Amino acid sequence: MENLPVKKLPVGAKWTYEIKLDGFRMEAIRAEDRVTLYSRRGNEMAFPEIATALKHLPPGTIIDGELTALDDEGRPEFNLLQNFRSGSAHLVYFVFDILAHKGRDLTRLPQSERRALLQKVIAHRDCIQIAESTTDLEGLEQFVKEQKLEGIVGKRIDSLYESGRRSGAWVKMRFDKRQEFVIGGYTPSHLGIDALLVGFYKGRELRFAGSVRAGLIPQTRREVHDQIKGLEVSQCPFTNLPDKLPGRWGQGITAAKMKECQWLKPTTVAEIEFAEWTPDERLRHASFVCLRHDKSARKVVKET
Repeated sequence: MENLPVKKLPVGAKWTYEIKLDGFRMEAIRAEDRVTLYSRRGNEMAFPEIATALKHLPPGTIIDGELTALDDEGRPEFNLLQNFRSGSAHLVYFVFDILAHKGRDLTRLPQSERRALLQKVIAHRDCIQIAESTTDLEGLEQFVKEQKLEGIVGKRIDSLYESGRRSGAWVKMRFDKRQEFVIGGYTPSHLGIDALLVGFYKGRELRFAGSVRAGLIPQTRREVHDQIKGLEVSQCPFTNLPDKLPGRWGQGITAAKMKECQWLKPTTVAEIEFAEWTPDERLRHASFVCLRHDKSARKVVKET
């Protein structure tokens, strides 16, 4: 089940709200002899502390949640999670749904019933918590803004669990200007990368959204270059290039400038901060945050 990006959260008696957490979406599957953790892309994840803490679940149980690393003030911080080393941060798995229990498929039950069962099944540990849910949207919005958190997720209480779908029964609104983008190329430098060329999918088309240089310190340029080596292709993956004009500040990718670009298979995802969208769907004042190996490139769309 995925969250549909919205500009305004729906209100009414059929909706509940949760804090949008900055971490890895992760499912935990309790088999007869072990607990296995999986990313949303189906990759097995190695967090022994979390797996051990979930061994109280009965076999045949599947739960869904967000793995986070909390900073000293108790706020989720993705960079802490991405660079996690044992003892370097406090890991917490915030559980928000249950898909199966003792071998029984629960995905056709309404979200309110699944959550009620989740409350009975999950035993709180220092590293396992149930994500709090509320009907007080105004109060939650105030808290999220005061704490400078990412945003809010809204869920219909009658929603079924539609795996992999973005139906609108679950929605999200971000208060910061930050989202994932697909890396479709880069301009080279002696450090490997000068600027990343990023975009988003609109239907089947990958649309160019801008070049990103800010946030790429020398070490990051080398590290990102190491991650994308081997993805080089000769054809530009963006359907809306070349630009006719270079733009006021030279940010346009004209046919002449495209000759300087190295194109990539659009499979790598980066999280980017930015000031705003321009009317022609380009990013203004974009800055690199991190790579997101837990995100599927084909599901990256324009969120704000």
